Amino acid sequence: MESNQTRCCRCVDDIRKMIKYGKTKSGTQRYICRACGKTKVENYAYLAYKAEINQNIIQLTKEGLGIRSTARILKISTTTLLKRIILIARNIVKPIISRGKTDEVDELCTYVRHKKNYIWLVYALEKNSKTVVSFNVGKRTNKTLNLVLETLKLSEAKKIFTDRLKNYRYLIDEKMHSVKRFVTNHIERKNLTLRTHLKRLNRRTICFSKSLVFLMLF
Repeated sequence: MESNQTRCCRCVDDIRKMIKYGKTKSGTQRYICRACGKTKVENYAYLAYKAEINQNIIQLTKEGLGIRSTARILKISTTTLLKRIILIARNIVKPIISRGKTDEVDELCTYVRHKKNYIWLVYALEKNSKTVVSFNVGKRTNKTLNLVLETLKLSEAKKIFTDRLKNYRYLIDEKMHSVKRFVTNHIERKNLTLRTHLKRLNRRTICFSKSLVFLMLF
């Protein structure tokens, strides 16, 4: 049976095979296609080329592993891993927000670079489906909160439940806004899940994000 090393991935319909083309510095056999000139090696030491690597990164991130832990398990460099995370994040499709739903809004406190630089993660959770429909990261200001609330207003939310943070009173219409006991149970439980799986969101931790970009990605 013909080996995969003698087939060119570019010339699929070409019956001509790849031939030996010397060796790399590490002594690995190289091949070249006689038709298109594409080269490849016998055994790749660079594991990040594998097709399933991106899915593995997503899975390990969901399990709460950090950058160094993920890189160590997948046997790739941290630099490569960070580049892949950015690439994966750019290809994420934003969720479609349904109109006329009931939402819960809350904030999570963390910090970037050092503990004096407080950053707040504000997000909205659709009450029935428990889907995150909008989020924003920034200082604890009306501007940061309003970017999430404007999304809910455009989706004509039926009701928006929040905690007793006074800023919400000025940003949400009184008819739409509700502050009651137990109305934010779902998003509070989501907060606990996020804190459990992501060390950088824990209340007392030495793990933190070095940049705002990667905090938003996680």
